[in-house]
Amino acid sequence: MDEEASSSDHPSVKLRWPKKEVDLWYSYIGGQRRLKQCNEPLFKISRRKMASPNSTKMKGFGIPHQFLGRPKPLPESMEGPPYFYFENVASAPKMEWETIKRHFNGVDPEIVDAMFFSACRRPRGYVHNLPLEDRKLALPTPPMTIFEALPFTTRFWPHWDTREKLNCISTGRATDSFCGLIRRFFKNGDKEIPIHEKHEILQGLRKWNLVWVGPGQVAPLEPHEIELFLGFDKDHTRGCSAMSDRYDALGNSFQVDTVAYHLSPLRYLYPDGIVVLSLFSGIGGGEVALHKLGLFLKVLVAVELNAKLRLVIASWWKKSHQKGELILKEDVKDLTYEALSTLMDKVGKIDLIIGGSPCNNLSGNNRISRVGLSGKESSLFFEFPRILNIVKQIMSERAKQY
Repeated sequence: MDEEASSSDHPSVKLRWPKKEVDLWYSYIGGQRRLKQCNEPLFKISRRKMASPNSTKMKGFGIPHQFLGRPKPLPESMEGPPYFYFENVASAPKMEWETIKRHFNGVDPEIVDAMFFSACRRPRGYVHNLPLEDRKLALPTPPMTIFEALPFTTRFWPHWDTREKLNCISTGRATDSFCGLIRRFFKNGDKEIPIHEKHEILQGLRKWNLVWVGPGQVAPLEPHEIELFLGFDKDHTRGCSAMSDRYDALGNSFQVDTVAYHLSPLRYLYPDGIVVLSLFSGIGGGEVALHKLGLFLKVLVAVELNAKLRLVIASWWKKSHQKGELILKEDVKDLTYEALSTLMDKVGKIDLIIGGSPCNNLSGNNRISRVGLSGKESSLFFEFPRILNIVKQIMSERAKQY
């Protein structure tokens, strides 16, 4: 028989579980064993992430019905066209954001949380030169709470879990064994769960974005549910990759409704269609946002190294009945001056450059290789301003032609 966990091992837990199960529990909720006295009201625990000081500041240059504006004007050299839109995690170290800003000639990032546009958090920084006037939400408007998105969960949702929005959706996913541990809390049926156990449960629910799917039963989101929270159509990623690949791709994608709000002024600038160069395209979040706004994608050049994700984009292009031209390319490093010059001979001037470079070495969730922009994956950021500068140079050289 397994040894039971003692209070000295886990002073916050008064559970009579085998020690290995208690250790497993804490390995999933981050090893935080600090709830020795559970006097804090539960609504504060379950909303702690939502009520953090940063959340009130993550409104960028404005959200619907609240215009804030840029902290300072765009440098004249960075005014569009071409317009550009670069994204990465807001949790990147401040010095790395300063480096990013410097490579865009001092353009301030717009730090925004997707909670103002959707039913989940997604704190991101966006460096762009887009107009701020006449921003509009894309239609149809997305669900703004968990219960609007997943109404079937309401009948199982306990009153003490007051979450209304999910935390940031990542590539990680809770295992069946962890969900089984949560069921252990409910083994006594209708008996009221002690408050210290509710604290433990809420910590796990928040960390892994678990939802209630039955009495005392939780589960991670399915891929089609994540697609809904991120603004994609159902089954956007289905049929092009394995289940694990779908989770990874969605965890690294744009929140479409947030991006569409930022891009919406382009509708008035390009009523006859837009030529887009999409870097690090992933599953095409930027492209989907433009489509939701009703913009005609005259030409889309999508650059994505992962062949499975290129297949997602190609599949979406057909399923959404696009009438423009799709050009798929593999590696941003191949976009030299000569390659871009040849490309622009074919498609003409590029109206928008959009993309988000890998955040692997920037994310606060990475405790192993968070080495910043010098990391193997995140150093690809430098390709974005390099390509932007080449496109601007070519457009300047051909100003009379355009």
